[in-house]
Amino acid sequence: MPLKAFRGPKVWLWRWRRNPLKRRADVLEAWVVLGTLLLTVLAGVPAGLAAARSVEHGLARQRATWHPAVARVAARVPGPSRPSGSHASAGERIWAEVRWTAADGSAHTGQVRVEPDIRAGTPVTVWTDPRGHLVSRPTTASEAAFRATLIGLLVGVSTAAVPLAGGLAARARLERRRLDAWDTEWARLGPQWGRTV
Repeated sequence: MPLKAFRGPKVWLWRWRRNPLKRRADVLEAWVVLGTLLLTVLAGVPAGLAAARSVEHGLARQRATWHPAVARVAARVPGPSRPSGSHASAGERIWAEVRWTAADGSAHTGQVRVEPDIRAGTPVTVWTDPRGHLVSRPTTASEAAFRATLIGLLVGVSTAAVPLAGGLAARARLERRRLDAWDTEWARLGPQWGRTV
């Protein structure tokens, strides 16, 4: 016989209905479940949205302030060093020293990856911040939106996990107390079932 036959039909919100058999533990568990649900949503959603907005704002600021500059390779870049018999992989790049002039006229040097086998003085595009320091290429608007969404989801889920874990722990403790109470009652009433009147 299926287990559902013993349980009966599932009744939603049964702990909130009036019932003479309802115990105080059932009401307390209902409040714990409701509070956990509300705290999970009210903590996770705003935290995720705030993190996504913050990331998107920071990446937009980078796009607005980081600019490309033309740098020149300082010295000839040798070909890739590879073991004998192996071939260089396509797109392989080598670290090289480059020089560029910032918008304020100050000269800068730095290390960037360039194609192998290029001569000194070859122009390469680098990205700089407002002070003229090397930075990576800023993200595009679509890349920024994807990154912000992903980080927002991770932060939201991580934040929501805290009240959810607390609620599950509280509910498990209530369940243990209920089972202990049933064991106590059964120890008291169970032996009376075998007696005949």
